[in-house]
Amino acid sequence: MVDPQGWYYCLKHRDVERGAGCRTLDRLGPYRDAASAANALEIARRRTEEADEADRAWNEDED
Repeated sequence: MVDPQGWYYCLKHRDVERGAGCRTLDRLGPYRDAASAANALEIARRRTEEADEADRAWNEDED
């Protein structure tokens, strides 16, 4: 479901969108503001690194 007030980052157009725009599969978000949406790729990269580190720590605990 699209938040009509939410901000999104379109992966296809590499641009920030508000509300309804490109299809959901092509977007990241919603974000609270345009600046956060503009940083969507960095936010996703950081979250992925954090999840990978949590996985490594979990796997090390199993040994």
